[in-house]
Amino acid sequence: MGMWGTLKKHASSQFLEVIEWLDDSNDTIVYRYPVFNQKITDNSKLVVRESQAAVFVSEGKFSDVFGPGTYTLDTRNAPILSFFQSIAYKLNYPYKGDIYFVNTKVFRENKWGTPTAIPMHDPEFGPIEIRGFGSFNFRISDPALFMRRVVGTDGLFTTDEINGQLRQELVQALPGILARSGETITKIAANYVGFSAQVCEALRPSMESEYGVHLEKFVIGSITLPPELQESMRLRSRMNMIGDMNQYTQMKAADAIETAAGNPGMAGAGMGMGMGVGMGNMMGNMMGNAMAGAAAASPPPPPPQAQTFHYSGPSGQAQLSASDIAQKIAADRNGNHQVWAEGWSGWRSWNDVGEISRLVPPPPAAAPPPPPGAASTFHYHGPSGSSEKSLSDVVAAVKAAPDADHHVWKEGFDGWKPATEVAEIAAALSSGPPPPPGSGSGGPPPPPM
Repeated sequence: MGMWGTLKKHASSQFLEVIEWLDDSNDTIVYRYPVFNQKITDNSKLVVRESQAAVFVSEGKFSDVFGPGTYTLDTRNAPILSFFQSIAYKLNYPYKGDIYFVNTKVFRENKWGTPTAIPMHDPEFGPIEIRGFGSFNFRISDPALFMRRVVGTDGLFTTDEINGQLRQELVQALPGILARSGETITKIAANYVGFSAQVCEALRPSMESEYGVHLEKFVIGSITLPPELQESMRLRSRMNMIGDMNQYTQMKAADAIETAAGNPGMAGAGMGMGMGVGMGNMMGNMMGNAMAGAAAASPPPPPPQAQTFHYSGPSGQAQLSASDIAQKIAADRNGNHQVWAEGWSGWRSWNDVGEISRLVPPPPAAAPPPPPGAASTFHYHGPSGSSEKSLSDVVAAVKAAPDADHHVWKEGFDGWKPATEVAEIAAALSSGPPPPPGSGSGGPPPPPM
């Protein structure tokens, strides 16, 4: 293009005097300001409102981030001094590039959910799978990093485009957070607020460093358990509520009679008759028992139900009675045995729980030493083969073949040892038999001639 064409193009372009973005949407995160065929001069002004940031991009290079305020775009003012000085003006437009506005407000009520079940190991129920959903709030804390890592050259970036990526990060991190927490699913379900805060604190650093996104809040709306686990928990709750099974059976029988009496059909009449007969028999038995009780002492009440504890030890985790836990401790006294019961703030050692420690038998007494003078026996291996020998037999075998290899072992040795290195064998070898008669000056006199 010739000089005249360039000047005509410049003359036909519009001058940008005020650059600003008025956002009337609720989901726009990044907006690219339209600068096509327009000129930014030294006297142009940039207006950045609260909860906004602005970034200039020229040929892939980012300027400093403009925070809230009004800026005159001349090359003598920071933060764009070094950035604009690096741009070649010539006869082209004073600025060839893009202007991005980044919304830094808090984006609320963004939904998350688990597309598939999440596996976890529950301390109480073992391996289970759960589903969950809820919401999260976030804001852009590092606009430049967010532009580089997430937006790229997208001219209009909304929450729909980032939510999917953030949801995936959240859901992928949940299994690890669940495992590290060590909480049972029943405790998590009873304290969504506390566990939501734990998840938020665990996810926040990685979101900041990876995407320039600050996770303001993470909310667990609900956790769904497998149907079989839900039924097991309902059954346990019902059994705890029932308490006395005899009273429960009598109450259900009375309810059945009342229902049958209100049914005018033949089936209802038959059922009512049968239940009436059964109730009559039951009432007769109860009256008979009451009369017999006047002559005989009442039977003792049922024994109290044994308390159970959550146990964790070398054999794994289970819910056991105090006596069962005491047996496990007696079988492995050196193991790490921990217990927990409802209402405790944390796990305890079995030594600190009186209901269990008093049931653990004392350790067996050490074996008494052998009686004095008892002959030692060894497992022997030498030229004559392997056998069990007494101390004197081992000494005799060594003396019979002093140049051969003789090894012995007995309880307490960490392995086979050379016979000559065992103290009691070496002592027996060095003592030797007494000298023959007459060999010394103190022997008896010679026999008479």
